[in-house]
Amino acid sequence: MHRTFKAAIGALAAVAMIALTSAPAYAASTAHAKDSAAAYFVMTDITHEQFVVKLDKPADIEHARELLSGQTTDRPHIIGRITPRAAPYNPRWSYHLQPETIGFFDAAIEVCDATIPYVEDYLDEAGGAFLPGYVWCDWSSRLVKEIPAP
Repeated sequence: MHRTFKAAIGALAAVAMIALTSAPAYAASTAHAKDSAAAYFVMTDITHEQFVVKLDKPADIEHARELLSGQTTDRPHIIGRITPRAAPYNPRWSYHLQPETIGFFDAAIEVCDATIPYVEDYLDEAGGAFLPGYVWCDWSSRLVKEIPAP
């Protein structure tokens, strides 16, 4: 019972976190997304696997570039909602992050933490007790480079 309650609280917290980190930005970015090009970045984690993320919000693109250049160390990790299917720009993996939900964080709740290959291995369980609401926040994630648009 305690574990179920803890999972339910974690799920609610994850959904609230993604709503708070992306909803206002999404509303503001919808108009801008058509005016600005997307940017693509490679992230890695403690497994040293690589995963491509597509950013389409100008403020997030700027923040990512500042992280890569060393201008900032604030909010170095990536959070967002996954879609369980491959994206053309990230074909190695059976999932991708929805660009409109991506944000950056310093600390997050444990229920959304998983490594890149762990998400792949347990993708069929995502959205329930594992990565509630499909929110993924790899605590060891970090950007390593910007790449050209595919």
